[in-house]
Amino acid sequence: MSIDVNNESGTEVDEQAVLDIARYALARMRIHPLSELSVIVVDAAAMEELHIQWMDLPGPTDVMSFPMDELRPPTKDEAEPPQGLLGDIVLCPEVAARQGAEAPTQHTMDEELQLLTVHGVLHLLGFDHEEPDEKAEMFGLQAAIVDGWREEKGISGPSPAPTVS
Repeated sequence: MSIDVNNESGTEVDEQAVLDIARYALARMRIHPLSELSVIVVDAAAMEELHIQWMDLPGPTDVMSFPMDELRPPTKDEAEPPQGLLGDIVLCPEVAARQGAEAPTQHTMDEELQLLTVHGVLHLLGFDHEEPDEKAEMFGLQAAIVDGWREEKGISGPSPAPTVS
């Protein structure tokens, strides 16, 4: 799995954890090991520009996903998943820090960025949360991936509750 993490935000971020949880999420979703992903960490001003340009919404947001090859998790009938370029995930640590502090189960900026990374991966794989059933599926899968990664890493304590909208 080729995953690049590029921190352009000026904020210190646990880039290794972002890389590790992205790799874990992609493996858990059975994405081809030669697929490629890019994670970019930006400041609030850059995120706001992207949010306006692509969503026509004001203000910075927490995470945005830009799919490339529209890869999907393989079905049970597929012998091998296709490989390709997953796309880009853009994270904003300033928004993540605020969301983590305001969450019912308060958590750190880095914990929120880990959650947002999984959220971004799922969006790249075609998951969404516009409808109640889609939201239940995506957020359930998101929680299972974060919990599984935390268990594998030996991280104790409650997992961050979903704060992404």
